[in-house]
Amino acid sequence: MNPKIRNALGLVCVALAVFGCTKAVIIEPDSGGSINRIIKYDPDMQAIMFTHCITCHGGSAPSAGISLTTYQNTRFQTEEGKLLDRINNESMPMPPSGLISPEERQIIAKWVSDGYLEQ
Repeated sequence: MNPKIRNALGLVCVALAVFGCTKAVIIEPDSGGSINRIIKYDPDMQAIMFTHCITCHGGSAPSAGISLTTYQNTRFQTEEGKLLDRINNESMPMPPSGLISPEERQIIAKWVSDGYLEQ
């Protein structure tokens, strides 16, 4: 191969590696300060999970082994930081179809700040 072509291809590869990488952007929802009520798993969080999450993260073989069908599982995933990270990640959102509404993300943040209340 011609050395000039090889060098040019090398530069293109380096440029793609540097500029092609994306960085996950975490959008921190309002900490729930604009929600003036106590948020509980049942009914608030459960409704969000059932609307957006359990299609993939439910049943006998949940995606990535993560079930979000119960209070305990949802709380665990939230306390571990995985749920909050993924619902706020623009480049790899959960659900994969796109970020859930800011209002729903505020409800989740308020549930955390309220202390993961169940009922």
